[in-house]
Amino acid sequence: MVAAGVLALLTACAGSRTPAPERSASRVKSVASAPRTRAAQAAGPKQTAIEALRTSLETKTVLQWNQQEKILGFPRMEEVVPARTINKGASIRPFKRSAAPFEVSFDVDGETWSLDDYVKKNLTAGLLIIFNEEIVYENYGLGHSANGRWTSFSVAKSFSSTMVGAAIKDGKIQSLDDPVTRYLPALTGSAYDGVTVRQVLTMTSGVRWNEDYTDPKSDVSRFIAEPSTDGSDPTVTYMARLPREAEPGTKWVYKTGETNLVGSLVEAATGKKLAEYLSAKVWSRIGMEQDGSWLLNASGREIAGCCVSAALRDYGRFGVFFMNGAKVDGESIVPDGWIDAATTSTEIAQSAMGGRAGYGFQWWTTPGPAYRASGIYGQGIWLNPELNLVVVTQSAWDKAIDRVAMKRRAIMIDAVERVIRDLGSKAER
Repeated sequence: MVAAGVLALLTACAGSRTPAPERSASRVKSVASAPRTRAAQAAGPKQTAIEALRTSLETKTVLQWNQQEKILGFPRMEEVVPARTINKGASIRPFKRSAAPFEVSFDVDGETWSLDDYVKKNLTAGLLIIFNEEIVYENYGLGHSANGRWTSFSVAKSFSSTMVGAAIKDGKIQSLDDPVTRYLPALTGSAYDGVTVRQVLTMTSGVRWNEDYTDPKSDVSRFIAEPSTDGSDPTVTYMARLPREAEPGTKWVYKTGETNLVGSLVEAATGKKLAEYLSAKVWSRIGMEQDGSWLLNASGREIAGCCVSAALRDYGRFGVFFMNGAKVDGESIVPDGWIDAATTSTEIAQSAMGGRAGYGFQWWTTPGPAYRASGIYGQGIWLNPELNLVVVTQSAWDKAIDRVAMKRRAIMIDAVERVIRDLGSKAER
């Protein structure tokens, strides 16, 4: 067994507003003895605290961590739960830095804030703003720094979906309209018969799924506990038992389990672990400055819907890479039209969210040109191709879905976009 405390992490990744149920120690007792990364093996003054975090997951979830535990644990998730390294390449792509000061002010709760105020007052570990591929602002808080990594939670979903595009470009997946059972035959005879790769990717399979984190019998609470038998993929085994509630392509429901199926699909099609494939296609080729890490489930497979950890600037590099067509050495790693399709909401998802937002290929969309990868507690990559803007946030908000902190972030990003538009208008004069 390679996973302990993973249920806590998965329920957190999906964006729950309420804690998942506590688990018995027998479900998670392997955490202290599970294999650990080199970082975890290195002795240091925080090692006792890391052991305490592992122990904490025997009786509570990440959603129940207090502020001190979050600040300690979010940059060290691979030391708490086993992970696989996402290897970087031999060279680093440096960012240019704007010589001009980037001054932004905005009103929050009757106060005028600067970007520095935002970092200090909104429980922000890292804020990075890249405009025209230059860093115009970079700042850290909560004891974090450029030398550290921070967890992404569900931001990882957008990494996973991009690997589906890469597998199509590589000829490993023939088409988005292929039945998913072609690549995951263990789903044959289940509610996934007749469901396409596209419908899994957009969470429109019509397969019934319960994301109630307060219910110990819900799918999101139970599927991670599925055992791996004879090396089988426990995600596929669990998902194959689910019933259908709607015809494929007619209903959108946010399903953590289906993002994990995306990971199973990529691994089955390519024959590579998800972290290895991400490294081969992206991480080792676009000048990342640090290795990344990806947390593992009970079968030693990456949790595709959660938990990539990376440096702030490396999240920024991924944002620039994706927004510029996902190109390496001038050639895109994904098929023609993939970026537009991935960042355009299905009509079903847009309708389900009342038109205020939408969902594409594991990317959240907006009514305008911007789109985002998003994770709980304030993790995010905001991309606006119209402005050539990437905004990365790393945070440890009080709540997983913190409406006050989310509003403050939205106000900050609106102000950043307004300043950039003003800069463009002045340049045209």
